[in-house]
Amino acid sequence: MTLVAGVDSSTQSCKVVIRDARTGALVRQGRAAHPDGTEVDPAAWWEALREALERAGGLDGVEAMSVGAQQHGMVCLDADGEVVRKALLWNDTRSAGAAADLVGELGGPERWAEAVGSVPVASFTVTKLRWLAEHEPDSARRTERVCLPHDWLTWRLGGEFVTDRGDASGTGYWSPATGAYRTDLLQKAFGALPELPAVLGPRDPAGEVRPASGIPAAGTVRLAPGTGDNMAAALGVGALPGDVVVSIGTSGTAFAVAESPSADPSGSVAGFADATGRYLPLVATLNAARVLDATARMLGVGLADLDRLALSAPPGAGGLVYVPYLEGERTPNLPTATGSLHGLTLATSTPEHLARAAVEGLLCHLADAFDALGLDPARVLLIGGGARSEAVRRIAPAVFGRPVVVPEPGEYVADGAARQAAWLLGGDEPPAWEAGGAEHHEADPVPEVRARYAEARALR
Repeated sequence: MTLVAGVDSSTQSCKVVIRDARTGALVRQGRAAHPDGTEVDPAAWWEALREALERAGGLDGVEAMSVGAQQHGMVCLDADGEVVRKALLWNDTRSAGAAADLVGELGGPERWAEAVGSVPVASFTVTKLRWLAEHEPDSARRTERVCLPHDWLTWRLGGEFVTDRGDASGTGYWSPATGAYRTDLLQKAFGALPELPAVLGPRDPAGEVRPASGIPAAGTVRLAPGTGDNMAAALGVGALPGDVVVSIGTSGTAFAVAESPSADPSGSVAGFADATGRYLPLVATLNAARVLDATARMLGVGLADLDRLALSAPPGAGGLVYVPYLEGERTPNLPTATGSLHGLTLATSTPEHLARAAVEGLLCHLADAFDALGLDPARVLLIGGGARSEAVRRIAPAVFGRPVVVPEPGEYVADGAARQAAWLLGGDEPPAWEAGGAEHHEADPVPEVRARYAEARALR
């Protein structure tokens, strides 16, 4: 049996899956936690990767490996390859002002969309580099190389300073349409041109796991290019052109596999590339599964009880509307926003109504992201930790207005990375691994839920 390893170095943890390269069957897996915060020393990612690999039984028998990781994070290295400062993660919003400045300096959002397919917001690497240049000039002067979380981990493993087109498309200084870096935009943002990782194609090798990495391997382990988490998730669930995927994780995303690049001047849709040579128009939100966690905490219950409460309340929660901007928001671009409740009355002041409003508010928020893609798919694939919620699964089709398919629970990002690793070993297309049992959910649409949410959102 030929084995491959897939890694998901996410915001909260590192997951490793070891799969059969031919069938995709899971052989073993491991997990390790990451520290909290919006800035993290990359050394923590490395230690978590080592721990997760050890818990997954190591790389014995593994012939190829790929790293998927959170997008956008700014990793700055000095001339010796040492980390200059903690990495600013995608959910660090301190560069919101820098993003607004950069958009204005280039002549408006249309110019950015034309240049790199996306309009930068605080999540994008280019805005974090501008913030660094303005607020920590000594760190900026020490920076000789800039890369992303998956790039840094791949470099630590194999010694090659590389990235892939999917993750590169989230920097704000690489163009999916042309397949080239826009170093003029990087110069404008940072005031210098640090070395950038070479952008590999979907099946280009990224070296081999080196003995110097300290990761034990019985034989040669080839490294695939790796990619960003959303691109890996699309591979993991086998998304095809025309499908829309809604992911409810630490962040929320709605994305679709497309045959041509996109450029939305409104900035709502990020015109990313995917991990197969295609494109991945994507709308991202800061608020997603943590909305459920926060509501459960407020009510003093676990997530299973939150589901029970939400499903025992009527659709529309009696008019109670929850706008879930608990961590600021990226889409719409409101980095300093807060959450709000509307329609609170004596009748709706119950745990059941609040639980229902939280689930519906989260789904309405993601439906706004879905709508921004401008597509009309026959179904929505619902993934991520939040999709484990029974209330989310059952209420989603009523909010989205179309059938919802929930793939068998799994580590979709790590699975996608493993599938990319298997592709590296051979084949013109990624291997066609058979998916496990999926849940199918349908419900009559309840348009008044979306309408009341839109009214409340406008009032905040």
